[in-house]
Amino acid sequence: MQAAQTAGIDLPLETLVWQGEDGAVHLSYNDPAWIAARHNVGSGGQATVNALGGTLASLARLATSGD
Repeated sequence: MQAAQTAGIDLPLETLVWQGEDGAVHLSYNDPAWIAARHNVGSGGQATVNALGGTLASLARLATSGD
């Protein structure tokens, strides 16, 4: 939000955990890169956006792996 205050409309980041008809568990969220692009965050926040996106992707894999 410091780079683009309008990003506040998409924050805090929400997730949706759901189970498909096939029994698979899914975790959905808006990619931080999409949010950054939507609000023209620019290159100044790119490191933060990349770190957050990678962390969320890892957490989603862990949460839905069934292990």
